[in-house]
Amino acid sequence: MCVAIPGKVIHIEGGDASVDFSGNVVKAKAGLVNVQPGDFVLVHAGCIIQKVSAGEADEMKELMEELESLQS
Repeated sequence: MCVAIPGKVIHIEGGDASVDFSGNVVKAKAGLVNVQPGDFVLVHAGCIIQKVSAGEADEMKELMEELESLQS
């Protein structure tokens, strides 16, 4: 099973997007989904696979933080 966390597209150049995951910026292929800077997305294996709303992104981040706190 794979778990994806949401990131925010900050820049697009050609078919590549820079995606910010809480301060960690990574490159991802943007050819599968039409995205723009400011969109929240899920990335798997270096490719953007889905756009999500800001509300969904917040809910996912909160859930991941809650799960992380259970391991402490």
